[in-house]
Amino acid sequence: MNMLKDFDWKPLALVPGLALLVLPFMGSGSTWVTLTVAGLAMGMIIFIIASGLTLVFGLMDVLNFGHGVFIALGAFVATSVLGAMGDYTSSGSIWVNMMAVLPAMVIAMLVAAAVGLAFERFIVRPVYGNHLKQILITMGGMIIGEELIKVIWGPMQIPLPLPEGIRGAILLGDAAVEKYRLIAVVVGLLVFGLLLWVLTRTKIGLLIRAGVQDREMVESLGYRIKVLFIGVFVVGSALAGLGGVMWGLYQQNVTPQMGAQVNVLIFIVLIIGGLGSTTGALVGALLVGLMANYTGFLVPKMALFSNILLMMAILLWRPQGVYALSK
Repeated sequence: MNMLKDFDWKPLALVPGLALLVLPFMGSGSTWVTLTVAGLAMGMIIFIIASGLTLVFGLMDVLNFGHGVFIALGAFVATSVLGAMGDYTSSGSIWVNMMAVLPAMVIAMLVAAAVGLAFERFIVRPVYGNHLKQILITMGGMIIGEELIKVIWGPMQIPLPLPEGIRGAILLGDAAVEKYRLIAVVVGLLVFGLLLWVLTRTKIGLLIRAGVQDREMVESLGYRIKVLFIGVFVVGSALAGLGGVMWGLYQQNVTPQMGAQVNVLIFIVLIIGGLGSTTGALVGALLVGLMANYTGFLVPKMALFSNILLMMAILLWRPQGVYALSK
C-alpha cells in the first residue's frame, strides 16, 4: 500500500489527459474511439520494441544503437514462419490463426535472442563503459546485420499480411476497431506486466537491480552478475524480435531498413519515459502512439515532427523524463 501511495501517478495521467484534450476537435465520438484505440495499439507495439532497449540501457548502461537489427530480424523470421503455415493463416478462425502467429513470435524471439548473444559477446562486450564507442560500434553492427538480412531474404520489401481471421474490425457502436490492434494492446500489457513482476517481485530482478547499484558487493556474495547482465541483453534482443513481428504485421510489410527507421521512435520513447525506466517507456510509447494518430488526422503536416514537439514539452516539464531510473 505504501508503494502505491508513494507512486507518482501524474505521468500516467498524461495518457488519458491527451486523449480527452483532443476529443472536442474530433467531430464525432466514433472517430475519437477509433483513433484512440489505434494510437494505444501503436504505442503498445512501440513499447514492446523499446522495452528491450530500456532493459539494456537501464540495467547495463549500454547504448545499443544496433537494437534495430533485432527488430528487422524478428520481422523477417516471421515472414518465413507464417509463409510456411498457409493452412493456418488462411483460416477464418482467429484461434487457428494464432496457432501460426504464436510460433512465429516464439521462433522470432529465439532467433533474435541467439543473435543478441553473439552481438553482446563480439560487439558490445569490448566497449563496456564507453558510450561513444558503444554508439559507433553498435551502429556498425546494425549496418552489417542489415546487409546479412539482405543476403538471406533479399533487399526488396516483403509483404507480411495479417492472417485471415485477424483482419477486419469490430464495431463498438459507430466506431470500428481493428482486431489486430486489440491483440497488440493485450500483448503489450502482458509484456509490461511480466517485466514489472520480474524486476520488482523476483530474486533475479532484485539481484539485477542490486548489481546495477553495487556490482562488487553482489559478486562478493557469490552471484555472477556478468551472467545476469548477459541474460538481460539476450532478453532485450528477444523482446526486440517480438516487437519486430508485431510491427511487421502492423505495417503488413517488412524491409531490411525497418529497424533503423523505428530506432528514432524508440529513442524518443526512452527520452520521454526517462532512460532505463520500464514504466516510463510504457507512458512514452503510449503518448507517442496517440500523438502520431491524432496529429495525422487533425493536422497531417505536423505528423512528421509531432513526437519531437511532444518530447520537447515533456522535457521542459521533467528534464530527466517522466520517471527517474529508480522507478
